[in-house]
Amino acid sequence: MNLRHLERADRRQLMTAGATLGVATWLLSACAGTSDAAPASATGQTSAGSTTRRRLGPLEVFPIGLGVQWHPGRNPQDVNDLYASSTDRSAAIALIRRAVDVGVTLFDTAEAYGPFMSEEILGEALQGIRNRVVVSTKFGFDIDPKTGERRAGLNSRPEHIRQVVDAQLRRLRSDRIDLLYQHRVDPKVPIEDVAGTMKDLAAQGKVLHYGLSEPGLQTVRRAHAVHPVAVIQNEYSMLWRGPETQVLPLCEELGIGFVPWSPLGMGFLAGTVSARTRFDERDFRAAVPRFAPEALAANMPMVRLVQNWARRKNVTPAQLALAWLTARKPWVVPIPGTTNGAHLEENVAAASLSFTAAELKELDSAVAAIPIQGERLSPPVLAATGVEAPPKR
Repeated sequence: MNLRHLERADRRQLMTAGATLGVATWLLSACAGTSDAAPASATGQTSAGSTTRRRLGPLEVFPIGLGVQWHPGRNPQDVNDLYASSTDRSAAIALIRRAVDVGVTLFDTAEAYGPFMSEEILGEALQGIRNRVVVSTKFGFDIDPKTGERRAGLNSRPEHIRQVVDAQLRRLRSDRIDLLYQHRVDPKVPIEDVAGTMKDLAAQGKVLHYGLSEPGLQTVRRAHAVHPVAVIQNEYSMLWRGPETQVLPLCEELGIGFVPWSPLGMGFLAGTVSARTRFDERDFRAAVPRFAPEALAANMPMVRLVQNWARRKNVTPAQLALAWLTARKPWVVPIPGTTNGAHLEENVAAASLSFTAAELKELDSAVAAIPIQGERLSPPVLAATGVEAPPKR
């Protein structure tokens, strides 16, 4: 299937087929040049294809990034995402190159996505245009850097990190990683050891900046004291506003950028899920409490709110939800993922949507008034978020 075929697909269609996903894959879900132009305003005003950028910590990027979170299908050329959508390798490469053409500069992936497949595809797709984009990837799971064998738990030991980074550079076909995240805080490794390793890798030119995904607050402060944290990546959307209470204020205090993963609420805010939707057991949402049948029915008022505002602003629900995120702060850059070219361009166009101060106040009040039922992740996965690293002895 080529990119043109993808663009003819029904918008936001979610296929019911998908690979069998377990708790280990859940943990993979955290869950891309620059210019001298001034950063976008807090209202998210920018123009797709323009040179407008916004600050993401020390980086300058387009206001909407692309999440590259893919894993193998049944056939060698199959590429599946965690939303039960699929494409093939050539179309995935074409999608990434199209993203660059329409202005995307932040591409987010991870060693664990595949494992290795997403980094390999991204590296191949960016040949010849690598210097035009910001590449972010992640380490932290106990995965054999040579074979891809998944071993239980996490591994952020310094010697393992160095092995992983060398392997990532080969897969990405690059001499450096622009932004490297610790995918999850390792409860057995002091964050000072991790940050110290990032500092050493930066001195070698292998890793330009580093970040933390779903970290504990004190862990952020401790890491930042050793070597500045550039970006924090957490789940954040209209459906889950948890970062607003403590994480975003901490980012503002320390000058750290923020990347929301699952900015469309796992498809919920894009209008692809109804109260009657039931997920195949191979779809990871089947294990998420907020997608259970009773929770879906209770949470539909949020979908209706987004749809009403989308009609009011003459945009799609996905664009409304993404623009709401970019309006939070001028250093917030969401990374929606897709295997569909039409959805890619739809998401990128969200960068041109802005709100007046009165509109934003009205919309925020309406969002805050809707209670969301059900936890955002299954219990085992939720337990891996907000973890504080052990003290340095």
